Amino acid sequence: MQLNITHQVTPQDKEELLTGLRAYNAQFLDLANFGGDIAVYARDEKGVLLGGLIGTRKGDWLNIDFLWVSEGARGSGLGSQVISAAEEEARRQGCRHALVDTASFQARPFYEKQGYALQLSLQDYPHEGMQRHYLSKRL
Repeated sequence: MQLNITHQVTPQDKEELLTGLRAYNAQFLDLANFGGDIAVYARDEKGVLLGGLIGTRKGDWLNIDFLWVSEGARGSGLGSQVISAAEEEARRQGCRHALVDTASFQARPFYEKQGYALQLSLQDYPHEGMQRHYLSKRL
């Protein structure tokens, strides 16, 4: 056996590893409901992105991977509209829950206003003095 440490993950190596992981997971999970993307984008009349959300369906869960609202659009309700649209699409696809993680300097209060409840906080992540918060919501 040989161990190789690298800082360059190739697409081939990643796919080979994921193929093995998916084969193992398929013994326990219906993978047909995994990996589907859900995205919502808000653009102005010129096509400039004002905000959006990218998530992934994992079984009965919508995992919110990225949510961003431009500085000029913050406080306008756009974030609430974007997350609501994504949750509705997730429900339509059979999701019953949503999960999001956010850093202490990001948007925990925003998610709590949307009905998300704190499940776990990791201290000193990603740096000392910061926290990573995991929140979930029943859809």
